[in-house]
Amino acid sequence: MKEKNLPLDYQHSSLEELTEKVNSIIESLENEKNLNNSVDSYQELLKLNNLIEKKFQKNLKSISEITNNKIKEIVKKNEKSS
Repeated sequence: MKEKNLPLDYQHSSLEELTEKVNSIIESLENEKNLNNSVDSYQELLKLNNLIEKKFQKNLKSISEITNNKIKEIVKKNEKSS
């Protein structure tokens, strides 16, 4: 399932916005009596989950890089002052 099939506004949404959308889909699925009516919603939920996971991994990578750079700066400062 590719997130390319999702509307464009999802591509530019924050993790918080995507999580809110997922929660609303889950709520509607929980209230649905006829499972045949929920296939599209469930597929959208799976696609959103994939997109959230990718955004989360991207954010995690970015945070890791920033942290590693700060650690390197601190180590360099400490080496110079020794």
